[in-house]
Amino acid sequence: MPTDIKNMGSENTKRYEQQHQKAIDAAAFVFASKGYHGASTKDIATHLGIRQGSLYYYFTSKEKALEEVCLTAIMRYVGKMEPIFNQALPFEEKLSMAIKAHLSSYREHNAALSVHNEQRLYLPKNRRDKLKELGSTYRQHLEHIFIEGVKSGQLRQNLDSHFSALSLIGLCNYWGSMLSRDRELNLDNIIQKCTDITLNGCYQ
Repeated sequence: MPTDIKNMGSENTKRYEQQHQKAIDAAAFVFASKGYHGASTKDIATHLGIRQGSLYYYFTSKEKALEEVCLTAIMRYVGKMEPIFNQALPFEEKLSMAIKAHLSSYREHNAALSVHNEQRLYLPKNRRDKLKELGSTYRQHLEHIFIEGVKSGQLRQNLDSHFSALSLIGLCNYWGSMLSRDRELNLDNIIQKCTDITLNGCYQ
């Protein structure tokens, strides 16, 4: 195949991927604004600036649009943890980086994450299972950080690392939701407070 034809195919693929991502972002905005049941594919197409019929080039249905928004959100979310988890860092530094990555995601991709957290239950069980598997990977990474802290002697030996990981996810999801709703909240301040209470508790 001639090089110019190959390049043309590559450019078309790249252009489609870019437009597909814009369609996902548009769907995230509409679902976050109107809710899954209140939104329509026409709303998504209008926000994207295309005709409703053209939207089917990217999504075969509104349900598929919701699935792709949720998958994109959780994959970005988990993807930020992978490089942190794979680094040989002290426990406190690694946990602090994980908290920062988690909360920062809500300011970077807040619409998609909000849709994932609040509306994924509208998907059929088999599609929710994909999201659950990715979420479990994130929780396992976080749990392993706590396990490393126990092994290093920085955390007490009887710490329930599974419970600690789930609790931290709950804390970060709550404040992440607040960061999404209130742009006046200072991201760095929330990161510092969540990190402080996780590492130091409420003792003097």
